[in-house]
Amino acid sequence: MIQAKRRGWIWFAVLFLLFIGVSYLSFTPKPKIYPNYVTASPSPTGVKALYTYLEKEKDVKSWNHSPALLPNGDQNQMLIMVEPAFTPEKKLMQAYVDYMKAGNTILLFQTNPKGMFTIDADFIEKDPSQNVLSTMVKDQNGKLKKAEVKSDVRIRPVKSDELLLSDQAGPIAVKRTIGKGHLIVAITPEWLTNSKLLKKDHLLLSFKLLNEGNPNTLLFDEYTHVGENEPSLLTVYPIWFLVFLFQGILFIVLWLWYKGKRFGPLLSEREEWVRFSDEGIQAIAAWYVKGRRYHDSLQIQADYVKLLLQERWNIPYSKEWQELTPYVERKWLKISIPEMKAFLNGLAAILNQEKINKQEYLLWSRKLEELRNEVES
Repeated sequence: MIQAKRRGWIWFAVLFLLFIGVSYLSFTPKPKIYPNYVTASPSPTGVKALYTYLEKEKDVKSWNHSPALLPNGDQNQMLIMVEPAFTPEKKLMQAYVDYMKAGNTILLFQTNPKGMFTIDADFIEKDPSQNVLSTMVKDQNGKLKKAEVKSDVRIRPVKSDELLLSDQAGPIAVKRTIGKGHLIVAITPEWLTNSKLLKKDHLLLSFKLLNEGNPNTLLFDEYTHVGENEPSLLTVYPIWFLVFLFQGILFIVLWLWYKGKRFGPLLSEREEWVRFSDEGIQAIAAWYVKGRRYHDSLQIQADYVKLLLQERWNIPYSKEWQELTPYVERKWLKISIPEMKAFLNGLAAILNQEKINKQEYLLWSRKLEELRNEVES
């Protein structure tokens, strides 16, 4: 018995280890999908290459919080917004404006900046067959640089704006004073991407815009791409740990099932490791009572008591109940002989009936229980 139990545990452990091995080998994580223009993205549309380079040269941080938390003082910071995924609501836009009024700078790279910070823009005619409208860009000094410009709008500057970059179709980047700070708007977010940064003069032109005002700190705004970062279960814990945790929970459930544990309210006290108890007998008894099979139930009880009489008092099982008086009177001394005869004759009569009611069943079941207790004592 013990050896069989050990073999069962060994096979269970082997199957569990096999399950872990297959799960580990078959697990192939899906490639992570990044939003466009985020600093953590190594994809062609991300800006991780520029961010990683700037980390070595300047004080650079990723800003994942609401603009309401931006510093209100003049810290000579530059907040870089690369192609925001949504236009912030009025309250948040005011927080950005307050940040600039305090003496800081926002550098906005957006293909169509119309509607952001009261910037206006005009659409220009563009050949539908061409993705790139121009390849030559003029800086403040009149020098021409090679660059790709995909936007089909050009910024409409106001009198106080400083023109930083332009092409034959109009202004590409302008600088506007906001309070003590500045707003720089460019319509070329593609220059900063991993796939375009080192092509033509994109890096040179991008650095020209990043160095405007010589900021002490650069903040890359991630809030307008993914909102505020809220840690989830998958980001807090590694995948291997979550897989191991799931398998551990599964192992515990199987172990409890193997041990015969029952989940639910404890209706009656039971021994600690009992798996099979009198639940089956209770279920059968309940079935007999609900089906009103009182006669069948009483017959089973009587046969059981007869078996006990044969085992304990050596009374032949083949004898009828009314024939048992000479045998029982020598053992059952608590009742008189007339009461014993009345009990045995009445029991024989009730067992010979086809049907009995509940009251008769309870009466004779109790009397049989008294005889059983006397035999077993």
